[in-house]
Amino acid sequence: MAPQSTTTSRRQLGAELARLRKARGLKAAELARHLGCSETRISRLENGTGRARLLDHEVIAVCQFYGITDDQQIRALRNLADAATQQSAWWDTLREVLPSGLEPLLGFETDARSERAWEPNLVHGLLQTPAYAREILAAWPSNRPSDIQDLVSVRERRTELLTRDASPLDLWVIFDETVIRRPIGDHQTMREQIGHLRDLAALPNVTLQLMPISKGAHPGLGGAFAVLEFEDAPPVVYVDSPAGNLYLDRKNDVRKFTSSFDLLRARALDPDDTTTRLEDAVKEKS
Repeated sequence: MAPQSTTTSRRQLGAELARLRKARGLKAAELARHLGCSETRISRLENGTGRARLLDHEVIAVCQFYGITDDQQIRALRNLADAATQQSAWWDTLREVLPSGLEPLLGFETDARSERAWEPNLVHGLLQTPAYAREILAAWPSNRPSDIQDLVSVRERRTELLTRDASPLDLWVIFDETVIRRPIGDHQTMREQIGHLRDLAALPNVTLQLMPISKGAHPGLGGAFAVLEFEDAPPVVYVDSPAGNLYLDRKNDVRKFTSSFDLLRARALDPDDTTTRLEDAVKEKS
């Protein structure tokens, strides 16, 4: 099994904090008053996707507030809090250049067993070549030119999840045909990118499907999304939008996006036909 990032530990801690509070019929504001912090901080701790941390003395205070006296339960909660505060992620040194909301995705992908994604506009971040990524990142006015190479490096590190020795990520991506038709960068950039997709499709843990333009309206027209599943935590849906990145874990939300993915999978070309289409596109670019 691949090493667990702090993201999953924070989720596990947050879920346990929320469970303990709700089991006692208490509101977040009551715990916030006891700890002398804001209700917003409690919400972030229980949500588990932000950078809020629960310090060891606060764990003890929480246990006292909830009347927890069992040493084993207290120790387990302290261990969870300790794991959630460890700063050992590979992107730690690049936090200053990361777009808002991307850090949780990096943690989720690191911890995930599988990812099922729909991409209507661009090559999925885990499948991008450095040249393609550089063109995309340079086109976004919010990215400073001095940060482009660092952001490209982040994309390159993400791709290592597909070939890591311990539990490589099982990735299934459905992408719109316009993704390989829209020219990003020069002719060489697109030829390399499409060839890269074709090569990655040969990996046993990577499945690609192309959605032909001729299919017309379908459930993916609302925008890109990904469903991430884990060995020891509930699934999470990542929704990418210009207004910001959303992370959804309610069962109804997960079920809705999982159903949408299944409908897209049924309408898209099968993996073998997709590989053939990619090979034809590479020849067209030659």
